[in-house]
Amino acid sequence: MLTVVLVAVAVSLSASVCGLAAVALLRRRFVVVDVSGDSMRPSLRAGDRVLVRRVPPRSVRTGEVVVVEAPRPRAHQPEPGHRWHVKRVAAVGGDPVPARVADAPALRDADRVPAGHLVVLGDNPHASLDSRQRGFVPAELVLGVVLRPLRRPGR
Repeated sequence: MLTVVLVAVAVSLSASVCGLAAVALLRRRFVVVDVSGDSMRPSLRAGDRVLVRRVPPRSVRTGEVVVVEAPRPRAHQPEPGHRWHVKRVAAVGGDPVPARVADAPALRDADRVPAGHLVVLGDNPHASLDSRQRGFVPAELVLGVVLRPLRRPGR
């Protein structure tokens, strides 16, 4: 009888450890991000949540919606935590600067996207702070690629 109890405890502990390892692996691979603002309207709205798969920067492709770390303010005071922007990739390193934004002040003097950088744009240009104003975004600031919105009921 004692052997049966010990085996049951061992199996239970093993399952718990495997479950914790699976959760840790999922948290390293996936993250949920809240959308704020209207820069990605109509695709995404303020208050939406998106499931994001963490990816290496070199795997990002044109057309994908990504989450990138917002540039830090130029002031020397650090901000706590990260601020994230959700944008669509318009071009990756080596691509020509897209014609629709080639005359934007921040991109005007370049004909190709530098290696290791991206052109990211909001779907709603009237409400988006993106490469049109900020220029090329370092690819290393990419958190990951949006897999899907996690819409709340009633939205």
